[in-house]
Amino acid sequence: MISIDELKFDEKGLIPAIVVDAATKRVLTLAYMNRESLAISMAKGLTCFWSRSRRRLWLKGESSGNCQHIVSITADCDKDALLVMVDPDGPACHLGTDSCFANPLWRSESRGEFSLEDLMRLIASRKTEKKENSYTAYLFEKGLDKILKKVGEESTEVIIAAKAEDTKETVYEIADLAYHVLVLMIQAGISLDDVMHELASRHVIDRKVKQEKMTS
Repeated sequence: MISIDELKFDEKGLIPAIVVDAATKRVLTLAYMNRESLAISMAKGLTCFWSRSRRRLWLKGESSGNCQHIVSITADCDKDALLVMVDPDGPACHLGTDSCFANPLWRSESRGEFSLEDLMRLIASRKTEKKENSYTAYLFEKGLDKILKKVGEESTEVIIAAKAEDTKETVYEIADLAYHVLVLMIQAGISLDDVMHELASRHVIDRKVKQEKMTS
């Protein structure tokens, strides 16, 4: 562990703080702290920043209720920047989005990576755009009962493939099931972050139970 005195604040007494969702590992925002706001953050376990525009301390969520509970704070190798892992109560951005980073500027076509977030956005677009000959759009058009039926069918296919110990077929069927579950999530208004936070909360509970058993 290092101390605040070892950190390198800039000429204005500030240090950049990159805030990341501890469950999803998504970057939420970039803010600034001074010695006082960092000390408050550590004492309260809640992010507190220095607002450069309003020139005052800013406890995240003090008006919106969207507090950020700190999991850890880590300095970089030069000790002039902070990585703040948090468990957020709500959106990080004042615009109401989970992350302040929501404006794509450039992406390599040759090195683009698949992500569940991109797939979710594509599936969601099929619900609103109603693209012709789209299977996903067809599912949304038929509604919840059709989507649930497909989830059930794909679950059965996974069981059959796994029981046959056919790894390749099992992977294929799991992918089908995952896709239909994502469609269900969009239909039900459930986000990936909702699921990740639920899994993270179970991990914390499980860890506490294990620690209690070890100390009892």
